[in-house]
Amino acid sequence: MKDAARLLAYFVATLLLGAILAPLLFWGGQWLAAHHILSFLARFDFETFFHRALLVAGLILLWPLLRAIRIRRLPDLELNPNPRWRSDLITGFAMAAVPLLCFGAILIALHIYSVRFTLTGATVANLLATSTVVPIIEETLFRGLILGILLRTGRKYLAAFITSAFFSVVHFLKAPERTSVVVSWTSGFNSIAHSFSQFSDPILLTAAFTTLFLIGWILADMRLRTNSLWFPIGLHAGWIFGNGLFNRVARRQNLALPWIGKNLLVGLVPLVVCLITWILVRLCLHYRRTNRA
Repeated sequence: MKDAARLLAYFVATLLLGAILAPLLFWGGQWLAAHHILSFLARFDFETFFHRALLVAGLILLWPLLRAIRIRRLPDLELNPNPRWRSDLITGFAMAAVPLLCFGAILIALHIYSVRFTLTGATVANLLATSTVVPIIEETLFRGLILGILLRTGRKYLAAFITSAFFSVVHFLKAPERTSVVVSWTSGFNSIAHSFSQFSDPILLTAAFTTLFLIGWILADMRLRTNSLWFPIGLHAGWIFGNGLFNRVARRQNLALPWIGKNLLVGLVPLVVCLITWILVRLCLHYRRTNRA
């Protein structure tokens, strides 16, 4: 119970610190873009910076939490060194990105999306950076820290369920567009106040929340099966890269919620694609263990 209380305090503190940091990150990004440094940052709205601020806040508060819960080694979180980390990373990336991009090609063939070809060197660099940094941070927080702490209760599947639900809630929370037209010191708190608006739309809730939950569950499952974060990091990176690449070369023609949403990771059909990836990675792990025997 004490660990759960400390974890709850960590969540609240992360939310508050993220709300404070978000305007600073936004203003910093706009300043860099205005001076032709990382110009692509000008395209992102405040809500994007708010979500990144939550990750930064989570990392800043990570060390105090680890000290409070007395976690000093990886085995304390049921994580072990992984000598196959390169193989797990590459395999996870491929098994997430390839089915997703194949699904995208089908959508283009069906004229649900059209090709626009707007890739630039800066765009690719930004996509690669996002696909590298975000999975490492999020897997460390969600599947490393949160799941690891909850596993100390001895209830593996309950821990995976709670972690996956929290993962989907965090990613589903987003204030409506133009909530903070003029960014001020209180804009982060304004975003928090309006973040639950999407839960009022049952179709969007079914299309987005369900898929995000499944993604969180798959990532938790791979973490538990390998006692390592490398396979989940690879999967996470593959999904971000595949979805990001497709969004930059294709334009949506039709929106058919709850079947197909605003990107390749929203909707009930993308949920089936994620299930295919889950089957593939479990077959891969089964094949690897059979060969070892």
